[in-house]
Amino acid sequence: MKFVIQRVSEASVTVDDQIIGQIGKGLMVLIGVGEGDTRELADRYIRKMLGLRIFEDENEKTNLSLKDVDGSLLLVSQFTLYANCRKGNRPSFTQAGDPGVAEELYEYIIEQCRKEVPIVETGSFGAHMKVSLVNDGPFTILLDENLFA
Repeated sequence: MKFVIQRVSEASVTVDDQIIGQIGKGLMVLIGVGEGDTRELADRYIRKMLGLRIFEDENEKTNLSLKDVDGSLLLVSQFTLYANCRKGNRPSFTQAGDPGVAEELYEYIIEQCRKEVPIVETGSFGAHMKVSLVNDGPFTILLDENLFA
């Protein structure tokens, strides 16, 4: 599993010229599901993501979590996070999870986040999406298989 977490002042996802998800201050998260990923692993990633203290406090120190700042989430599935570019110039995606399993885990992640965060917006699994964001910082964090190794 891979999460690319970006602290944003605003972000949105558009499909077929229609905005389907939009947030203000919060986190825009690209989610990649790999072979063998499970709900238990997703739970660990969710806990880590929601606990990250990457928002500034009154002293401009990154001491606050998403909940502390009443932030929102925009969750976007992105299998291309599993691109393998070692050989040649055309990426291979064989390490990405089976689309059926990946969609189920993506929906599970959304469901779990909605239990913790009042505003959770999403992309559309498998759709051609246009993602816009204003990265606040910029501040980007990668959670991947090295997180719990």
